[in-house]
Amino acid sequence: MSRKGRVIGYRRVSSLDQNTGRQLDGVNLDVEFEDKVSGKDMARPELMALMKTAYVGDTVVVHSMDRLARNLVDLKKIVSELVSKGVKVQFMKESLTFSDEKNLYSELMLNLMGSFAEFERSLIKSRQMEGIAVRKQAGLYKGVGRKREITDDQIAEIGRRVSAGEKKTTIATDLKISRESVYKYLKKAKES
Repeated sequence: MSRKGRVIGYRRVSSLDQNTGRQLDGVNLDVEFEDKVSGKDMARPELMALMKTAYVGDTVVVHSMDRLARNLVDLKKIVSELVSKGVKVQFMKESLTFSDEKNLYSELMLNLMGSFAEFERSLIKSRQMEGIAVRKQAGLYKGVGRKREITDDQIAEIGRRVSAGEKKTTIATDLKISRESVYKYLKKAKES
């Protein structure tokens, strides 16, 4: 008696605040895996769990190729590994299915679509870098994740407040900096 394969869904977005709701909407899934991390490499917890879980007769369903991998090398590696285990891989957006049954058209399409997706990401990155350069030149670029700068007076204030026994967490909150920054500025003040 042969086992009825499961339909395994894989969803991915690049950050925690993004929503996977549209991916695989309306597809009946037996098992679901969802990563909220960049697809820049294969080191994703849910993808690794999917790779261990999927076996002969299962079908892995993914919204689109770029949700499974961001470069052609990783895409081919993931698909090949799954297919070699007897798992079908289906991409909804591209209407492509890969299985252990050799299909030269599907192989060609995997290579082409993966290459186009990689090229499109390179174009987006290039346009982003050009935009940043223009904003920097105009003095408008602030950068991402920069730490808040504080004045010498505020550094002196940190020292006074710590000496008075005030909690570093309270000082950090008041100055809108991290507690680690309070320690950094205290060390800096001692070295001066």
